[in-house]
Amino acid sequence: PPPRARVLMRTLAAAALAAAGGLGAATLPWRAAIPPIPRPDPAVFSAATLARGEALAHLGACFACHTATDGVPLAGGRPIATPFGTITSPNITPDPETGLGAWSYPAFERAMREGLHRDGRHLYPAFPYTSYAKATDADLQALYAFLMSVPAVRNPTPPAALAFPFDQRPLMALWNTAFHRAQPFVPDPSRSDLWNRGFYLVEGLGHCSACHSPRNPLGAEEKGAAHLSGGTGDGWEAPALTTANRAPVPWDEAAFYDYLRTGWSPHHGAAAGPMAEVVAGLKALPDADIRAMAHYLADLDGPRPDAATIAARAAAVEAEAAARAATPVSLAGARMFAGACAVCHEPGQGGPLHGVRPSLATVTALQSDSPETVLRVILEGSHPAGLAGIAALGAMPAFAEHLSDWQIAELARYLRHRFAPARAPWSDLDATVARLRAGAAP
Repeated sequence: PPPRARVLMRTLAAAALAAAGGLGAATLPWRAAIPPIPRPDPAVFSAATLARGEALAHLGACFACHTATDGVPLAGGRPIATPFGTITSPNITPDPETGLGAWSYPAFERAMREGLHRDGRHLYPAFPYTSYAKATDADLQALYAFLMSVPAVRNPTPPAALAFPFDQRPLMALWNTAFHRAQPFVPDPSRSDLWNRGFYLVEGLGHCSACHSPRNPLGAEEKGAAHLSGGTGDGWEAPALTTANRAPVPWDEAAFYDYLRTGWSPHHGAAAGPMAEVVAGLKALPDADIRAMAHYLADLDGPRPDAATIAARAAAVEAEAAARAATPVSLAGARMFAGACAVCHEPGQGGPLHGVRPSLATVTALQSDSPETVLRVILEGSHPAGLAGIAALGAMPAFAEHLSDWQIAELARYLRHRFAPARAPWSDLDATVARLRAGAAP
């Protein structure tokens, strides 16, 4: 078998031994179905419950993951690429045949906490029930009420297309034994209410670790020091949220708050790709929740520098980048930057033209080992739907139709040298641009 399959077999064998020790029903390869019910009448839910459920649906990224491009919200159909194959998000509108309309609350709760379909099938952890399990009963009830109140849409979605043996759903019982504990959140009495609220939102329905933590060969999130130390989401790099982040200017509570509330931080740039969708969804949360999330993230692994230290570091980084403008590693890249980018990204070029003026000297993506986020933004631009008008964020045009692969590679080479000189030059830029333009997987 291939190496990943051998790892799976060894791990599942160990989990099977643990299951034999009496871990109970969670280890069973199949579970009983929960009988269908008539769709609940949305009128039985209060307006406050529905409003709370809608906000929680945005926190949990239900709209982002369960809406296809140009599709009906929550009707599913969005492909989710994994190392094991492609999973298509299901319909979660209350259609009784293709959605959740026949699901009782106990069936919904079991799916959210244990990763089980109403019919007893095991779900794959691309659906982040490993995080959702931390949600309170009250929040799950509000989320269920909201999903039952939206318009029902008939939209069957294709089954998962995974390679063997990962397409064998019964094996998920052993995966859960090894990697999942369906335990609701319990506040830490040694921490403040603000910290506990932030933990609950980030680690629970917010499921930040689903993208921002690395995964082991079986697709489980790594824990301990690796938790929130960086991962991938929808093909984009999700940088570390801990002090392992490569940003030249440290993230602090104020930066996390600005970024989550507006999609923009003066010392870290603007949200793009899947993160722009996440921030757009967070608009539904009250300001107190965003502050709690920022507080928790800033405290993940110890105190961050104070505001004065961060401002001094940002000024130094900007000065260093400005000095390197006179000695570009790529004259072609420098010319393209002057013609296509400087009007928005070069300090001293006047006021903002299309919204905020992100400083490339402090952008985390330029510090990454991989050029893919930078290349994706150049190719696709940044058009943060749902964020228009927030903090005058504006948009960045796409250059895929205006620059060749070679030109984009030279521009990226210039950006890396000027704004991240302490990092090694990126290699294979031309081939990477061609692959991203073609939409091919790595």
